[in-house]
Amino acid sequence: MITGNPFLTKNYTSGAAISARRIVKWDSSDSTVIQAAAATDLAIGVADLGCTASGDRLDIIHAGIVPVEFGGTVTRGQAVTADGTGKAVAAAPSAGTNNRIIGFAMASAVSGDVALVLIAPGLMQG
Repeated sequence: MITGNPFLTKNYTSGAAISARRIVKWDSSDSTVIQAAAATDLAIGVADLGCTASGDRLDIIHAGIVPVEFGGTVTRGQAVTADGTGKAVAAAPSAGTNNRIIGFAMASAVSGDVALVLIAPGLMQG
């Protein structure tokens, strides 16, 4: 089992069902989150255990080293962002388009893997 070292976790209300170990973003209010769905989404953290419905409470990890589900091939050290389902993929902004990153892969991974990510939200300019 992969374990991380999360050290800043906050509880939120979900705006929809959220899978465990997925990247999340703000929803329509300061206290509501949903799964990120694009590399340009303002990612704020990673869902710990997830939830099954809108209105559920869940913990979001904002800092530390945490397990994240991957949606593509990533090499350790690469910056990662969200794909269309909140899974981690390599950040690869094109000219004129920026990627919001959630952090850096701590291990190489392929689609379907759960691997550690060092949470370090930021912007990668294209």
